[in-house]
Amino acid sequence: MALLFHDTETPKRQTIEVNPWPHYVVIEGCIGVGKTTLTQLLGRRFRAQQSLEVVEENPFLPSFYEDQVANAFKTQLFFLLSRFKQQETLAQIDLFKNNLVADYLFEKDRLFAELTLSAQELELYDEVFQRLKERVVRPDVVVFLNASMDTIMGRIMKRGREFEKDISRSYLEGLVNSYRSFFASYTDAPVLIVDTDELNFPKSKQDMDWIIEQVQKKASTALATSV
Repeated sequence: MALLFHDTETPKRQTIEVNPWPHYVVIEGCIGVGKTTLTQLLGRRFRAQQSLEVVEENPFLPSFYEDQVANAFKTQLFFLLSRFKQQETLAQIDLFKNNLVADYLFEKDRLFAELTLSAQELELYDEVFQRLKERVVRPDVVVFLNASMDTIMGRIMKRGREFEKDISRSYLEGLVNSYRSFFASYTDAPVLIVDTDELNFPKSKQDMDWIIEQVQKKASTALATSV
């Protein structure tokens, strides 16, 4: 969108480019990095619909953190079907008329599956995952929130969720590495990587404005190169 101003001293017209806010933005990153918080802040800022991952409703999650081997498959399958059900709802939204911000990318479900499932379980999981993936709407921009392990562990402890108290550091380290590898080769949408160690976007307007500016620039650059 362009705003046009007339200079009173010259007949020439000046054009100032304004970066648009993309219609569908996904916020991603490891557990505890701030995905949901940023999603909610952006949703309020741009009056966008919010799609928040349903984590607490997974009845197998507490058992999974206690014994991953025994409970991985049913935990992951619940997440996969729950996320797809949400995606079906998103597909009904007219993204040309409405803005949408989500705190998860559907494809990330497989990251957790790769970390926790056996080879046989993963083969069965993939049969379901690949069929569902084809029916999911792609975002305009994905924001990958990155952070150090100390920052992630600190944020998890600070929010104090009971079912997260048994998460091991080694599990989180594997998850962080999987996220970084995944987004290093992800090409279905433009990816903006944001290091959050030194950012406090829940309380700092300056930090929040900076993130918004980067998202808008990423969306504008992607749009320009696609034309």
